[in-house]
Amino acid sequence: MAAAGAEAGGRAGQLKSSGLRHGWTTGACATAATKAAYTALLTGEFPDPVTITLPKGQQPAFALAAEQLTTESGVPAGAMAGVVKDAGDDPDVTHGALIRATVRPGGPGAGVVFRAGPGVGTVTKAGLPLAVGEPAINPVPRQMIREAVAEVAAAHGGSGDVVVEISVDHGEEIARSTWNPRLGILGGLSILGTTGIVVPYSCSAWIDSIRRGVDVARAAGRTHVAGCTGSTSEKVAVAVHGLPEDALLDMGDFAGAVLKYLKRHPVPRLTIAGGFAKLSKLAHGHLDLHSARSQVDKGYLAELARRGGADEELAAAVAVANTGLEAVQLCRAAGVPLGDLVAEAARATALGVLLGSPVEVDVICIDRAGTVVGRAEPLGP
Repeated sequence: MAAAGAEAGGRAGQLKSSGLRHGWTTGACATAATKAAYTALLTGEFPDPVTITLPKGQQPAFALAAEQLTTESGVPAGAMAGVVKDAGDDPDVTHGALIRATVRPGGPGAGVVFRAGPGVGTVTKAGLPLAVGEPAINPVPRQMIREAVAEVAAAHGGSGDVVVEISVDHGEEIARSTWNPRLGILGGLSILGTTGIVVPYSCSAWIDSIRRGVDVARAAGRTHVAGCTGSTSEKVAVAVHGLPEDALLDMGDFAGAVLKYLKRHPVPRLTIAGGFAKLSKLAHGHLDLHSARSQVDKGYLAELARRGGADEELAAAVAVANTGLEAVQLCRAAGVPLGDLVAEAARATALGVLLGSPVEVDVICIDRAGTVVGRAEPLGP
C-alpha cells in the first residue's frame, strides 16, 4: 500500500514523532473494496491495486485479497472485492480482517444503498450517528464510498445507482471484543474512520467510544451512568446501583474524557467506580489515569490520612507504602477512612471539571478483589 501524504502536524506529526507505522481504517478498506468491485461491475476488470482519495486528500493504494464477478445471461450482475485491513503498528482488533464489498445494480435514481453483510453490525439502539435498523457503516465511510462510486460512474458511464453490501470475515466474533454489543450494534463490527488513517496507540478511538456510550445512554433515557476503570469496578457498580448495560461507560484511564463530555451532554447522575490507586490519581487532580502519564502520590495519600486522623507514624508508613492499596489497608487497620477520603477528593475533582453542569457525582473505590474500600455519596454542583 502507498504511504499517506505528509502533513505538517496533527496525526502525521504524531506518527513521525512516534516512529510507528500508520494503518488504514475499516472505512478506507471498505471504500477501496467498493471502488474495485464497482469498476469490475462496469468494465469486467478489477483494478489491482486500487487507489482511493481520503478526506484530507491522501491517495493510498490497496491490493485486493479477493475478487469475484458474477453474471446472469452474460451480463455482470454483481462484483465482490476484498481488502485485508492493515492497522500498522496499532493493536487494533480488526488488524488482518478481510473486508469485502459486494456491489450490485440498484434501482434507478436510488443512489448508493448500503447493506450489512455477514460480520457487519446493525444499529438497534438510538443515540448513534445512524438510525436504528441501519447497517453500522458510519457517516464518513458512507461519504467516502459514495464519492468512490460517483468517480467510477463518471469514468465508465455508470448510473451510480448501486447496492453496496459490506461484510467482514469473522466480524461477528471480532465484535465481541469491542463496544458494539453494549452500544446496541448487533451482528458484527462497525465500519469506522474519519480520516481513513489509523494512528498507532491513539487515544481517539477509546474516547470516541466513551462519547458514543454517553449518547446511547441519553437516547435511551438513562438518568444514571457509571464510568468504570475496568471490568471489576463495572461489576461492582452494577451490584451497587443495578444499572443496565447501556448505562455503563468503559472509562478506562480517560476520566477527563467522561467528565468533559458529560459537561456538554449532562446525565443527572454519574457514578465513578475504579481501583483505589487509579482513583487516588483523580483525587489528586489527574484526569488521565494511565500509569505512564500519572503516578500514585504517596505523600498526597499521607496528607489525606492526616486529615482523617492518622498520627505521624501512620502517615509516615503511608508515605513509603509499596502501593496505594497497601496504604489504604494500613489506614483501615488503624480506623482511618483513607478510602472514603480519596473517594471524596475524586468526587471534588470531578465536580470541578463539570463546573456547575447538572450532574450529581458519587464515587466507589475498590481493591483488586472488588471489595469496596471507599465511598463518596452523591453530591451535585
